[in-house]
Amino acid sequence: MHRAPRNERYLLGTSLPFIAAHLACFAAIWTGVSVADLALCAGLYAARMFGVTGGYHRYFSHKTYKTSRVMAFILGFLAQSSAQRGILWWAGTHRHHHRFSDGPEDVHSPVRRSFVYSHVGWIFSDRYDTTDLSLVPDLAKYPELLWLERHPYLPALISGFVVWLLAGWSGLVVGFMWSTVLCWHATFAINSLAHVHGKRRYVTGDQSRNNWWLALLTFGEGWHNNHHHYQGSARQGFRWYEIDISYYVLRAMSAVGLVWDLRLPSERAIQYEQKLTPAVVEKAAGQLAASFKVESIAADLRTRLTEKRGHVQHEMSELIDRWHRQLDEKVDHLRHDLDELFHAIHVPTMPSATELREKAASMFAHTPSINDIVERTRQMLMDGVRDELLGRQAAGSHA
Repeated sequence: MHRAPRNERYLLGTSLPFIAAHLACFAAIWTGVSVADLALCAGLYAARMFGVTGGYHRYFSHKTYKTSRVMAFILGFLAQSSAQRGILWWAGTHRHHHRFSDGPEDVHSPVRRSFVYSHVGWIFSDRYDTTDLSLVPDLAKYPELLWLERHPYLPALISGFVVWLLAGWSGLVVGFMWSTVLCWHATFAINSLAHVHGKRRYVTGDQSRNNWWLALLTFGEGWHNNHHHYQGSARQGFRWYEIDISYYVLRAMSAVGLVWDLRLPSERAIQYEQKLTPAVVEKAAGQLAASFKVESIAADLRTRLTEKRGHVQHEMSELIDRWHRQLDEKVDHLRHDLDELFHAIHVPTMPSATELREKAASMFAHTPSINDIVERTRQMLMDGVRDELLGRQAAGSHA
């Protein structure tokens, strides 16, 4: 699970500058570190972290508010001053992440790949080196944004040059380089740590979690489970005590007319009164089903059948024959037949609806859709058992 795909290569052209930026931070040994340098580092971190959260993420990736083209360009320039590639690349890969979150196609899932890969390794992969404009057609129609995309590191270079002019070498190393690296890893931690450590208030079909200290470091992005529950919200801290600095800044910008129409979740969505979408039910059921071993259930059923005599064996043989004849036409009916067989022959490894509900309650947050998840999980398990039995039957007939 944690090995790179065989067709994946890592790009030196991307990784070497990244490594060099980290090494450059040690130049502070020679330049020195002053209080003014540290204040500059904090200021640049704050400004560019807002560029990442308010620009890259909440505007370009999710369009959680509206603004003018001039302000959008400024936000894009500020975001790219953090040296996290172009806004279209960033938004495109992030939208892809949400579409396949913690699934096999996810760009940076610590569930599917290693923690290090999800944190930083994926950035150097040739699989994600280019910008897929089909993921961001709403952004690609603006020439000024395409210009920024074609010059992804120019804002960072300009910013670094201005810092050097105004604050000298120590300002460049401590103020600019330190804040750049800190901003990188705080951002990356949302991809890695926020899918590993924290609490899950909502069932989202993935491993996204709320983490208060990550929220402080990233100006609100650490309320990651909230965000995956309602991606279109400009506010990610749903409760009054969930500090969301980026949202406070957006509120202030809205008050003076720089941005407007900030999208917020309804109270019903926050209180978790609405049912899950079919896609989320499918993901959650898949997680629940994966916690049981279909092969063991099928093997247990097969063993118990061989211990029986007479009509049960005959019934099983007829059932398998019907599956082969009608597999593509009457899957729901065949599930019902298999369910009846489970009732006729006690198979301890096949969980009951009550057991599935209890397991779901331990795995997921409370949701009005718990019965939908349990029913879909049971269907998945019976489909898996059916496929396992059919596969063994077919193998036996060809032997």
